Amino acid sequence: MVRDNPTASLANLAAGRPFALTGGTVIHDDGTQSTSDIIVGADGRFVAVEPFLDTTNCGTCVDITGMLVSPGFVDAHQHLDKTGVLRFTPNPSGTLQGAREAFAKYARTAGPDDIHKRATRTIERCLSRGTTAIRSHINVDKDAAFHGIDTLAGIRDAEKDRMTLQLVAFMTPHPGQDFDWLDRNIDGAVALADAVGGTPAVSEDPPRYLDILFSAAVKAGKPVDLHLDEHLNAGVHLLDAALDRVERFGMQGRTVFSHVSVLSALSRRDFQQIAERILALDVGVVTLPAANLYLQGRDYEMLPPRGLTRVAEMHRAGITIATASDNIQDPFVPTGSGDMLEIARWTLLAGHLRGDELAAAHRMITTAPARLMGLAKDYGLKGGARADFVVTDCADTDTLVAGGPDRAWILAKGRLVSQTITASMRVENSHVREGL
Repeated sequence: MVRDNPTASLANLAAGRPFALTGGTVIHDDGTQSTSDIIVGADGRFVAVEPFLDTTNCGTCVDITGMLVSPGFVDAHQHLDKTGVLRFTPNPSGTLQGAREAFAKYARTAGPDDIHKRATRTIERCLSRGTTAIRSHINVDKDAAFHGIDTLAGIRDAEKDRMTLQLVAFMTPHPGQDFDWLDRNIDGAVALADAVGGTPAVSEDPPRYLDILFSAAVKAGKPVDLHLDEHLNAGVHLLDAALDRVERFGMQGRTVFSHVSVLSALSRRDFQQIAERILALDVGVVTLPAANLYLQGRDYEMLPPRGLTRVAEMHRAGITIATASDNIQDPFVPTGSGDMLEIARWTLLAGHLRGDELAAAHRMITTAPARLMGLAKDYGLKGGARADFVVTDCADTDTLVAGGPDRAWILAKGRLVSQTITASMRVENSHVREGL
């Protein structure tokens, strides 16, 4: 057994060999923290995460006393087929419709090689910032055809030991939509995907469109993840129609509503009635602060709204709500680095969570999205789960979310995939070496 300082030993952990980490502060699924030892098996899964473990037969044993261990971050809503196209897809209006039109034009010429290069670059950046699971919505329509979902299905298989990647067949409606095309192609798209999705508000016949999506999901035995009411028009929303189908098709606990920006435009009484149905039907919610801050409310002359859904109220009501990146450097969101801690901060600030709810923001990028993605026993710091986790020099969860680490090590399936040291730490360390 070898004991060494954590900086050297974490960097030298050998893939495919068991190891132990001792003395670290572990963030559990319920948000509590405790000092625990960690044993990872040769198969890249946790053997045990408990205090005072016998680590004598673990080969390498690293003392990480004073360091914080978080489960890997989970980005439950991205668009990897769109990522990184900003310079090719101008959106002068800065609106949602402008972004849709810009990408639709680009999608007609985006081949598999282009999609693969951009998507893998973003996945690498996400890994380097602690994200070990992503759910990505992939356009399937007359513009993009199957190029995106075919390409991402290949990436999903190639990256499975480093990244848990789920794909949503995002059946994108068009003006003058041909429902016959949708009927002919949805089963093939869903067969390649892990979930079924779409954006009913854009459809010319939302009830028919919703029925097609839910029917395909039930037929394939896969969950539903909708872009729902990504607007602020309180007089037009599809929440009740979507919830009716969750109940009718028996999709309780297997449905996610992403965006639902319109909830912030409804009266509190109307919101509470819908929230009660969301909770009763066990529907999950994903808020996308970057997109909704950027795209919504541009036509307001005074006090433009934040554009997010009612994040704080849903969290406090017990609804499972996650936060996610959405788009990264494309016409929908021109910024983005794949850093889920950054997204957690945006969510806390723009979603009106309080300073004493930093741990809630952490759950919105860990346990909440893991639940919505159905990762279940495969996720978290517990025996049997995949050893996907982040070791940082932060003191606790609040410190991690509020400011982030200066040093971080990211492990996926028990293998070190990235390590980072901030520039300020490098400067500090160089001053130490120079005796300053």
